[in-house]
Amino acid sequence: MIYHYPLFIRLWHMLNALFMLILILTGLSMQYSNPDVALIPFQVSVQMHNICGIGLTASYLLFITGNIISGNGKHYRVQWKGLRKRMMIQLRHYLSGYFRGHSPPYPLSRERKFNPLQAVSYALSMYIGVPLVVVTGWGLLFPETILDRIFGVSGLVLTDLLHVITGFLLSIFMVIHIYLCTMGARPKDNFRAILTGWHDTEGHNE
Repeated sequence: MIYHYPLFIRLWHMLNALFMLILILTGLSMQYSNPDVALIPFQVSVQMHNICGIGLTASYLLFITGNIISGNGKHYRVQWKGLRKRMMIQLRHYLSGYFRGHSPPYPLSRERKFNPLQAVSYALSMYIGVPLVVVTGWGLLFPETILDRIFGVSGLVLTDLLHVITGFLLSIFMVIHIYLCTMGARPKDNFRAILTGWHDTEGHNE
């Protein structure tokens, strides 16, 4: 057993997941629903989206602070040498090896928290995706802070476009992340680990 998830990571993860789910639902409701028959009433969606956006900002600051204080941030440093080869090995495991009962090529350990695909996707999400969606979200909340024109394009339109595209990509990441979390020795193992902090290294793991 490895104490894989410190308390601050577990609290952040639960808060972050809650905020992200609400942001996705309210964002979809505002973006695609008919205002007259919306999945969630438009004004309610706007208010919930803004509140959860502020919550996401706070949880992200908790994540960054915790990583600095605890040293957990070292796991998000991508080792570039030989990365492509390692990613392909891990991808083959996800697509084939796991279903044949093979052991993971990069098992979790105290020194290695993420496999190569996780390291890259988590780093992109947490150090590019989330900051971008947060910054553009605050810009849309206070549109007077946005430049009128950026490279000849409306600053408001560009900010909104970046916000929607980044939110969509983070939504895809979240769906894939939840699916891959079922790829443990038992489907519930990875979910139990994020609740207790302890990860069983026996058998397969994500």
